[in-house]
Amino acid sequence: MSEIIIDEEFKNLLPSLDEQTYTWLEENILQYGCREPITLWNGKIIDGYNRYDILTRHDLPINTVSMEFNSRDDVIIWIINNQVSRRNLTPIQLSYYRGLHYNADKRVVRNESGKNQYNEVSAQNEHKPLNDEINKRTAARLADKYNVSSATIRRDAQVANAINTIGVTSPEIKKDILSGKIQISRRQLQELSGGTEAAVSNVVSQITEGTFEGRRRAVTDIHPWEVQFTKMTDDFRFLMRSYAKADDATSVKSALRQYIGMLEEMYNSI
Repeated sequence: MSEIIIDEEFKNLLPSLDEQTYTWLEENILQYGCREPITLWNGKIIDGYNRYDILTRHDLPINTVSMEFNSRDDVIIWIINNQVSRRNLTPIQLSYYRGLHYNADKRVVRNESGKNQYNEVSAQNEHKPLNDEINKRTAARLADKYNVSSATIRRDAQVANAINTIGVTSPEIKKDILSGKIQISRRQLQELSGGTEAAVSNVVSQITEGTFEGRRRAVTDIHPWEVQFTKMTDDFRFLMRSYAKADDATSVKSALRQYIGMLEEMYNSI
């Protein structure tokens, strides 16, 4: 087998699994085997990092499938589409992925010199800067895809840029923002996107020190069990969609049994 490469940029596009979900995945793989191959592009993993980690740690056979893409941006777009289609994303996660999609798609179109199927500049618009035309057409196309407005897509790009900038200083804070552990509004992220490095560093410092005033729900509106149940349900859906096959009653029952166990633990803790 050719060397399998861990690409940090691709890996960081994938939401991290919490400890309980990772354990569920590991138990299913050990009991039933890994049903999905690790997806590669030029030897780099573009889907299946958690599966790869589990298989490697247990010295289990690793099946792979390779895909062809013209560029890294095409890979990024594929990863985003894959994540959006298979996961229940929070609003901030969805905004982040839409913004990344927009940024990557613009680069793809520019690299193709504005001559692909999505960017045929008409004669009457030739006086406009090509980049403005690319941005407009890309935003409109993705707005149709995600059923939002073009303005939302452009704002999402600001959100994604701000989150990535924060991630350069603190990958952990970036992860906590995307997971919802740290509450920060999209408006605050948009403002950071156009701000200075000092402004971003200041927000990171405030978050680290616990003094940051972000978007918060009132304490009376949220309970620990509500957060726990929502997260547990989302993780269960992810497992059912990804690893429990409809035609395999055993794997479905195994996933359901683990979910029931989690519900019982939650019931006893309240």
